[in-house]
Amino acid sequence: MGIAPGTPASESSAADVARSDSAAASHPGAPRILLISGSTRPGSTNTAALRTFADIAAPHCTAELFTGLVDIPAFVPGDQPAPPAVHALRERLAAADAVVFCAPEYAGFIPGSLKNLLEWTVGAADLHEKPVAWISVAAPGRGDGAITSLRTVLGYVGAVEIESACRRMPVLGSMVGADGTIADATVRQALAESVAAIGAYLSAAAASREL
Repeated sequence: MGIAPGTPASESSAADVARSDSAAASHPGAPRILLISGSTRPGSTNTAALRTFADIAAPHCTAELFTGLVDIPAFVPGDQPAPPAVHALRERLAAADAVVFCAPEYAGFIPGSLKNLLEWTVGAADLHEKPVAWISVAAPGRGDGAITSLRTVLGYVGAVEIESACRRMPVLGSMVGADGTIADATVRQALAESVAAIGAYLSAAAASREL
């Protein structure tokens, strides 16, 4: 279950962590997908889309919603050792087989908080050769700046975009249910297709390594 849009962020985060822990216990050895929302707003449609992604993915893999974006301090080049919040992020990135991003567009780009998170991954190459995908829930004709800037940064850090898993699907605030997820059939179908594309990519990659 998710969290109602008006629920305090601390309670929402705790519930999302509990859900991911339960999923991990239910699917030991299954592919792990880390979901990173670029929004810090309670009731965010971006976060709701990723919660829904996690629910859809649950029968096939472990999908964890990252909840520590607001805890990551401003990037300081050469800052060693890494702050605890950054260390926790790096642990989750290392454990993930793939990462999915969903971010709003602020002033024509991805939010500064998400850019800051990505800057912390440069020096340690946390996303180098890591399979990634993006989801956009912006209204038609909007969100291109966020997608373009996100793809630019992901390319810079050496992440590998799973193009077949990337999706655009408008999500209105009214679509977010009391449980913090989205029931709309069109949105869920698009998310299911993204889940399937990531699964196919990871399976093909695993098979090629065994040859």
